[in-house]
Amino acid sequence: MSVSVNTSMPVRSHRQLLIKLLAVIALAFAFGFALVPLYDVFCQVTGLNGKTGAKPGTLGLAGISKPVTAPPSSIDRSRTVTVEFMGTVMPGLPWEMTPLTSSLDLHPGELQQAMFRVRNLSDKTIVGQAIPSVSPGLAAQHFEKLDCFCFAQQTLAPGETKDMPLTFIVKPELDKDIRTITLAYAFFIVTDTNPAAKNLASR
Repeated sequence: MSVSVNTSMPVRSHRQLLIKLLAVIALAFAFGFALVPLYDVFCQVTGLNGKTGAKPGTLGLAGISKPVTAPPSSIDRSRTVTVEFMGTVMPGLPWEMTPLTSSLDLHPGELQQAMFRVRNLSDKTIVGQAIPSVSPGLAAQHFEKLDCFCFAQQTLAPGETKDMPLTFIVKPELDKDIRTITLAYAFFIVTDTNPAAKNLASR
């Protein structure tokens, strides 16, 4: 007497389980990618992690921009704040970045300008994007960039050197316990082959 065993049910069950597991993995992978822009948006809104606002009405690599307010009518001459400037180039970008202004002593509310110099050390045209960070993080919401090279991608030809200005205000609402602010820029490579990115960066 022979007994037939139905193996189709376990195979079908395993296949459905495998499909569900793959769907969960795909969703987790997509969520991991979404965390980065979501975190950047959160930092832009709250000032957490020292991220500063971008050019008004734009959407940059650092997330949604916040509106830049008009220069305040009053200057707090009762105190002085030191702003230190730093520049670094991330791996993969053969550039050199140097702050021509290492530090500034200013009164909150004063309009100030600092300069940075970048140089393309390679023999190719390369597009880069600067991402700013302010420390301490509590000072970020009071650091207003009115004009900045970080508002757009920057294109440098082979061996080209470019001096880039930053115009900013430290608002008088800055906590009086904060006497030193550090503004650091990190330049990332965007692309060296995408014509659309080059056109955008050159505007």
